[in-house]
Amino acid sequence: MIKWGFIGCGSVTGQKSGPAFNKIDGSMVVAVMSRDKEKAKNYAETRHIKKWYTDPVELIEDPEVNAVYIATPPSSHATYAIMAMKAGKPVYIEKPMASSYEECTRINRISQETGVPCFVAYYRRYLPYFIRVKELIKQGEIGNVINIQIRFAQPPYDLDYNKENLPWRVQPDIAGGGYFYDLASHQIDILQDMFGCILKAEGFKSNRAGLYKAEDTVSACFQFDSGLVGSGSWCFVAHNSAKEDRVEVIGDKGMICFSTFTFDPIAVHTEKGREEITAQNPEHIQYKLIEEVIHHLQGKSICTCDGTSATTTNWVMDKILGKI
Repeated sequence: MIKWGFIGCGSVTGQKSGPAFNKIDGSMVVAVMSRDKEKAKNYAETRHIKKWYTDPVELIEDPEVNAVYIATPPSSHATYAIMAMKAGKPVYIEKPMASSYEECTRINRISQETGVPCFVAYYRRYLPYFIRVKELIKQGEIGNVINIQIRFAQPPYDLDYNKENLPWRVQPDIAGGGYFYDLASHQIDILQDMFGCILKAEGFKSNRAGLYKAEDTVSACFQFDSGLVGSGSWCFVAHNSAKEDRVEVIGDKGMICFSTFTFDPIAVHTEKGREEITAQNPEHIQYKLIEEVIHHLQGKSICTCDGTSATTTNWVMDKILGKI
């Protein structure tokens, strides 16, 4: 039985991930932690979780907890992951894996030294929507892939205008960067899952709106180990009319277009015309990955969505932002 302790019980654990841990055979949530006492208590009581803590050390040291889900902002991921692994407890970390590439390497080093596994929540690898995209590419629907293009634009959130209480996602010391670090991590990870490791990356960043200190506009180019090249453009202060969430996979016989966050129908463009394909995601969007993690811990299979594979995404983002 995998008995989970949650460090952090924010919005992501409410629907996307949290309920899945109790719906998979051989898994249950036995404890949660938040520094906010009332938040931890209410979370536990409303979900019938028998223990709650305000101190992460107490949760990690709880003898009943034998695996830890880290659902806090990225700046604390490395600290909590290392503490848990040194206590012999596997970790499942929210993405991005940490707030920098260097912190990811620290986590991996401890995982290797202790032999305790580390997994990262890049759940899009396991969603039917992206699996269908991979199948279409593998089947040669658009021939040989010759270029990748990412285009993403969204308007500011209301909280972005509150300089006295900005969201943690635009505070680089907490998030690692701005919204680019939070959102582009999903795009870069799924593309590496489809096409292999990105070995070269360069970028330019800018702050155009002045709402916060982090970058709000990014442009980049990158190259995969196969020689395939791609580019990306991200704007987090666009007008609502410019909203876009689009990845184009261009082949010598056509093009596949898909989204990363809005799950628009997959569009396949070939000489036969345009075809739209839909795919149904699970109720709890992290369910399939969490199931794979639990099966790995139970010795039933191998989950490859681990710290090693996730670290490359931080490396790419840090290269694009000029952090390394």
